[in-house]
Amino acid sequence: MRSTSIITGRTFVLLILAASFVVGHDSNHGHMNQEVDMSKGNSTSASPSPHDFPPNYFRHPGYPGWMYAHIALMMLSWVAVLPAATMLSIARSRYSLAAQMVFHAFNGAGMVTGFVYSRATPDLYTGDAHGLIGYVVNSLTVIWTLATTLATLKTSKSTQTGFAGSHAALRHDIPQYAQLQQYEDSPVEYHSSRDSGNFSSGSRGSSLSESRKEEETPALPPSDESYTDEHNGDIKKTFLGNGLVGHFLARNTARFVGQRIFAVARVGQVMLDKLLLLLGFAAVTSGFVVYGGIFRSREIFSGMAHFVKGAIFFWYGILTLGRWMGAFSKYGWAWNIRSTVSHTSRWQSRVPSAEFTESFVIWLYGATNVWAEHLNAWGKAWSAQDFEHVSITILFFGGGLLGMIIESGWIGRMLNTGVEVRKSENTSEVQEPGLALLDESDVTPPARKMSVNPMPALVIMLLGMMMSSHHQSSMVATMLHAQWGMLFSGFALARGLTYILMYLKPPTTAYPSRPPTELVASFCLMSGGVLFMNSSHDGVRSIEFNGLDAMTIFTLTMGMTGVLMAWEVVCYALMGWAVRREAGVREAIES
Repeated sequence: MRSTSIITGRTFVLLILAASFVVGHDSNHGHMNQEVDMSKGNSTSASPSPHDFPPNYFRHPGYPGWMYAHIALMMLSWVAVLPAATMLSIARSRYSLAAQMVFHAFNGAGMVTGFVYSRATPDLYTGDAHGLIGYVVNSLTVIWTLATTLATLKTSKSTQTGFAGSHAALRHDIPQYAQLQQYEDSPVEYHSSRDSGNFSSGSRGSSLSESRKEEETPALPPSDESYTDEHNGDIKKTFLGNGLVGHFLARNTARFVGQRIFAVARVGQVMLDKLLLLLGFAAVTSGFVVYGGIFRSREIFSGMAHFVKGAIFFWYGILTLGRWMGAFSKYGWAWNIRSTVSHTSRWQSRVPSAEFTESFVIWLYGATNVWAEHLNAWGKAWSAQDFEHVSITILFFGGGLLGMIIESGWIGRMLNTGVEVRKSENTSEVQEPGLALLDESDVTPPARKMSVNPMPALVIMLLGMMMSSHHQSSMVATMLHAQWGMLFSGFALARGLTYILMYLKPPTTAYPSRPPTELVASFCLMSGGVLFMNSSHDGVRSIEFNGLDAMTIFTLTMGMTGVLMAWEVVCYALMGWAVRREAGVREAIES
């Protein structure tokens, strides 16, 4: 089964590189010169005055219905419909185009409501990027659908050609049918209608009476009729396969579109399958930023830092859940045994382990962000918070480097040098006869043939512990940081339990093991990432200004995470259903 492509290591690399251009986490907090007055006994800090917070769409009284409709339609299209359509596209399902049309219908309605609202209200966020991002991403969705359409027409035409050729050959294998061919003026063609399973005949063939046909033409093999009645309808019931229009397009597209265009369309479809969910996430989050009126002026540095880094952990959680479901099983990432080289391509057999990829991303974050932690206060004196943030990036650099070293096969062989040397020098006179029984495969114990690398989890746990006790400007900010720090520590503990389970009972097949602890790990990462995104300085000010508190954000995030995880599992199962259905149709064709 193809893996969910919304979620690969390259996604993390792109986000990490984006983070290198923004300020390090929370770097502006140390320059606010504000402290929580714990002696007053207040659980939260005083809300900012209305003069301290600029006007925003969230509190604008005009035309709220249009904005609510815009938010509802966009969430429905990008969070509910698009993931399902993407899974169907990855599975190359016949229902892929229909699902994409549903997405465009809801998305188009959402764009109309947003356009009406923006024209009916004043501009409360000058220079926002949400509109530009939305237009770019929506244009890519249109290109995605066009590429899928071309690829579907190409596949439909190839399938029809294969049907005609195979059935024509079958007919010529029947002697009586070969005699009947002399009455036909046109080549044998296979009708796409569900109601007819016969071959077309020429003018003289059509003049034969029904009785003579029954006398001279033997009954077709059962596979033909059963295919016509049972499978032809399934194959032709695609979004473009029903009716004369779809049949005409499938037959004549190649006359107007070259093979190179078809190849480009297929490549574009594959690439957009993997990128659209990530780009849609960027569009949705930028919309909430504009709606709340946050991240203005220099606050954009802190906001981008929190949103990019929080998004990394959020998608890391989605990847973790994908591994639990069975994504990337051909690489051995689904807590399973990697398939042998004979069943996979050479480049797939060389894909590094999931732990190596995680360690590499952690190392890359530390290597790139160590230079960016003081950008927001460039030219000013270094504060204690600046040194804390630089220390965190050094931790990521060193921890990720150690994790990659642990995953190195060459390092592992060098560490086993002592045992191998003693084995080579062993003689019957040496008092270690057990070494003589060792062979090359016994150098590594069975439980260690699967990667058990605690460094990624350890680094994230330390990050959570440090940020839980990190000094903040208000009680709400302190509680938010403590919450996502606690969740990151929970991820590390769950991952540690996973390694214990894998060590005690290593996987023995290519099927995913699905350790239950990985569900906990995924939940902690996804919810912690969302809380991370909301803990920026401007985000905290907005929470306080609107009369909310940290526990409100926490409970809302927990509920949203549970729903998203459930929907992700359903979408992945939908992809599996589509793959099985398409495979069943292909088997029927070949039979």
